[in-house]
Amino acid sequence: QVQLVESGGGLVQPGGSLRLSCVVSGSGFSTNAMAWYRRTPGNQREWVAAIASGSNTNYADSVKGRFTISRDNAKNTVYLQMDSLKPEDTAVYSCTAGSYRDGTYSFRGPWGQGTQVTVSS
Repeated sequence: QVQLVESGGGLVQPGGSLRLSCVVSGSGFSTNAMAWYRRTPGNQREWVAAIASGSNTNYADSVKGRFTISRDNAKNTVYLQMDSLKPEDTAVYSCTAGSYRDGTYSFRGPWGQGTQVTVSS
């Protein structure tokens, strides 16, 4: 089973930026679609962004225009650049691997331990 290790979270003021990283162990990373999710206590885990093995990306409506997902296959790493952060972005962010086929992404977990993002008001 792959291991997923997220990093890059922290405390930031509203309007600030953070870049999250997710390092995936093992081989085969370049063939997988990847996604970022986020969760808060008492809330459903929410899908944030996805990227295929190519350049195709998709974003949740809540983060469109503010977040950018990217990947570096040579480093087995997926990134989430978060700009114009809002207090409602506060959550634990985690990554997972899945698939992209016929224009459809599929992610069911498991996810990494996650990294805490706190946007103070």
